[in-house]
Amino acid sequence: MKVNITKVASVLMVVALLAATGCSKSNSDGASSPAVSSTPKEDLTPMTISWASGDNIPLWDDMQSEVGKVITQKTGISIKAQFPVGNDTDMFALMVASNDYPDMVSAKTSASKLKDAGALIDLAPLIDKYGPNIKKLYGDYMKRLRWSNDDHGIYVLPTAGVDNQYFKAGGGFELQHAVVKELGYPPIKTVKDFENALKAYKDKHPTTADGMPIIPLSLNAGEWQILITTTNPAAATTGVPDDGEFYIDPKTYEAKFHYLRTEEKEYFRWLNHMNDIGLLDPESFVQKYDQYKAKVASGRVLGLIDVDWDYANEEATLKKDGKFDQTYAHFPVTLNESYKRYDFQDTGYLAGIGISITKSAKDPVRAIKYLDYLASDEGQVLLNWGIEGKHYKVENGKRVILDDILKMKVNDNKSFKQATGIEMYLGIGPGYGDGVKDPTGNYYTTVFPEQIEKEYTQADKETLAAYKIKNFKDLWPSEKEFPVRPWGAAWNINMETGSEANVLFQKCEEIMKKRIPEAILAKPDQFDAVWDSFMKDLEKAGVNKLNQEFTKLVKDRVKLWNE
Repeated sequence: MKVNITKVASVLMVVALLAATGCSKSNSDGASSPAVSSTPKEDLTPMTISWASGDNIPLWDDMQSEVGKVITQKTGISIKAQFPVGNDTDMFALMVASNDYPDMVSAKTSASKLKDAGALIDLAPLIDKYGPNIKKLYGDYMKRLRWSNDDHGIYVLPTAGVDNQYFKAGGGFELQHAVVKELGYPPIKTVKDFENALKAYKDKHPTTADGMPIIPLSLNAGEWQILITTTNPAAATTGVPDDGEFYIDPKTYEAKFHYLRTEEKEYFRWLNHMNDIGLLDPESFVQKYDQYKAKVASGRVLGLIDVDWDYANEEATLKKDGKFDQTYAHFPVTLNESYKRYDFQDTGYLAGIGISITKSAKDPVRAIKYLDYLASDEGQVLLNWGIEGKHYKVENGKRVILDDILKMKVNDNKSFKQATGIEMYLGIGPGYGDGVKDPTGNYYTTVFPEQIEKEYTQADKETLAAYKIKNFKDLWPSEKEFPVRPWGAAWNINMETGSEANVLFQKCEEIMKKRIPEAILAKPDQFDAVWDSFMKDLEKAGVNKLNQEFTKLVKDRVKLWNE
């Protein structure tokens, strides 16, 4: 039998710690202390670590929340964060150009650029010596942290939740509860169903109760989120999984720039139609993110094609203002009923995007110990649940969110995060996914069926009851209907900076960002001509060669992860 040495070492460590510490108990700060403890308390000298994140965290508070202060007490570490102004890729490109880096970076797809510039250090030796909780958390997935078939170094610690289970639908097409309620909760299965609902409601209610003009559908497409709200849905609604800008043949692993799929042309034709009949926000392709968010928070936008993390704070504002009917229900909309959505197809563990320590780090050992604390059972409970006695209690061995905290989380989520810090710091380091239980038998995160039901608003409950479901995810095809994708997801496959694939990809992306809005905003009788020009431009830019080069990367990923 083949023995996994890493796993055995982790098990022995757990046994040793159990023997030393006994059963789980609360510490003086009230934070739960399950079986696997934090790293040894060696050096708690106050220290500030600089961190640049490619994702903006609007509520970031320099760790001055209740949870943030406990993290600093436990580690001695404070985090000074830097977020992008505009495009995250520009922020990291500037770092490379200036050779000036913070201690840690969450560089997303720019990690390859930093790696190629020699900015990221190999974390494998540090993890071996100082990262027992990191090794325990990743377990058998440690091999997926390897950079490539030629370089087995670890330069990124993935922040995707390990062994994550999807208990709720955060994407799809969204309609306000008020819309589906007014229309008697009609089936919303196709883009035509979605369109009909928007039109029928707008015809009855051209303005909000506050007298503001209704916006049937707005797309957050003025910045990089055009990928999320406009182009990714073209693939999702035509029966393929989210592989970023590519479609991957599941049998041959051949990659194709997904706009080349003729099926998607008809999705964009539908958006062109929506614009033509006045149901699409004419500012969709020029508005800034803040403008989009302000519209959503006002309650004016009846429908979205988005994912909840993109408008979560705005939906929280609607709840705080008592506009629960103007928050959103989720539907697995397709171009027509011949297609099936693959949103919940299992990708296996998605290594690739996460946090790195740079060559400029003042103290890489303190940095990896900090990340190891966050990966510990104690750290994970603190990040997700908060402080025992202040944010949650334990009843009959089960963690339960305190009533006043739960009420604030549901009805005033922004204040909840700012005050408590719960879930604020999850993106900094490794973590367990939803549905994973700790040694006490409790879930690491607060996203599990029973807790989700507790957090439904009355508007949610009415809509779910009308559609005879317990969770909006029940409307989607089950993940059990699909095989696991051996390449994970193509959007987190790195392209080497300056490589032929990378250069061709940038050219094709620039063409897409010009032609897609042009096609959607064109007169309907001009749509085909614009689309034909789009296809010709891609061909001239070398899209076929791009497909060949990216196919090699996909096949390399399959080999790296599965052999």
